[in-house]
Amino acid sequence: MVFLVNLARVVFAPLIEPVAADFNVTPGTLGVVTSAAWLGSALPRIPTGWLLTRVARHRVVVGAGVVLTLAAAVAGSAPNVPLLAGAAFLMGLASGVYFIAANPLVAELFPEGVGNALGIHGMASQMAAALASVIVLAVIAVTGDWRATFAAIAVVAALVTAILFVIARRTDLPDAGSEDRDLLAATRAQLPIVLTGILITGSLGFVWNGLFNFYPTYMQTKQLDPATASLLLSVLFGAGVPSFFVGGRLADRVSNVPLLLSIAAGFITCLFVLPYVAGLWPLVAITIVTGFIIHLLFPTVDTYLLGSLPDQHRASAYTAYSATMMIPQALGGGVVGRLTDAGYAFDTLFTGLAGALVVLFAGVFVLYRAGRLPARRFTPETNG
Repeated sequence: MVFLVNLARVVFAPLIEPVAADFNVTPGTLGVVTSAAWLGSALPRIPTGWLLTRVARHRVVVGAGVVLTLAAAVAGSAPNVPLLAGAAFLMGLASGVYFIAANPLVAELFPEGVGNALGIHGMASQMAAALASVIVLAVIAVTGDWRATFAAIAVVAALVTAILFVIARRTDLPDAGSEDRDLLAATRAQLPIVLTGILITGSLGFVWNGLFNFYPTYMQTKQLDPATASLLLSVLFGAGVPSFFVGGRLADRVSNVPLLLSIAAGFITCLFVLPYVAGLWPLVAITIVTGFIIHLLFPTVDTYLLGSLPDQHRASAYTAYSATMMIPQALGGGVVGRLTDAGYAFDTLFTGLAGALVVLFAGVFVLYRAGRLPARRFTPETNG
């Protein structure tokens, strides 16, 4: 299921060019569609957190599968951009609901190695991002229609949801978090670590969302043909597959905040370098490095939060973090799309965004050195 819900968020990036041609709009106009998917992923997270104080996590996961099935069917039949954006919002909603329920569930199923478990779960998710362009190109090559991509997602999602429903009914699942019944109280109690996660992931995620949603278009400005540019998006995501395993293992073994700051520094460096890179193989190299570094962020920050939050606050506090940090992430694609339509070059945009991140993370580093950022409170040896 994690493969499908992440595919639902990232499938729009490789579809921008064929959808824009079909609807006779600019690629920048479709930034509203990519933003809708990520806003859909962000906005239901607080309601989902409240729901998890009353409904078992596995039931919410199954519900997310039902929503994904219906939304993908709508996307495949959308006659215009507004309806496609609405379907994208619902597909994103399914992913947001899923991750809020599933990530705490994974942490509770494997309390002795939270980072490793989340890393493996994240690798499965990242495979969707890595294969999104390949899936889209293959479906269009066979059917000649971008809409068939969504039909395929709907059919597979329906099958997987039915299988999960049957498995959940036959399996004893953990009851950790049964005391987590007050979303606001949990958030207030864990506010420092929640705000730290929001600051780090929200800022980096905003820029990352703007980068990957327009990566094929950006690569075409560097004289790559459309097919090669689209495949580089797969390389960008594919480089992140081992990152989830590596990041999860590292997060279980080293101090999380310095690791997060190192990841931020690496990503910012890539943004500064990218405008000066030209030629296929140099672009492949910087794409691999960028994809590997930024995807270290996600298992690391999840381990930092879920490995620190106590059972009685875990789902609710994680919900507050996840919902809030997703809002700036969701806006990244739309902002970059609007700015490129206004005449700003990609190189200029990403250099400027890298500069803004330098200023922000200089402040984060100062706070860390002053001892003002919360540290992960326990290690695998004492966890659980």
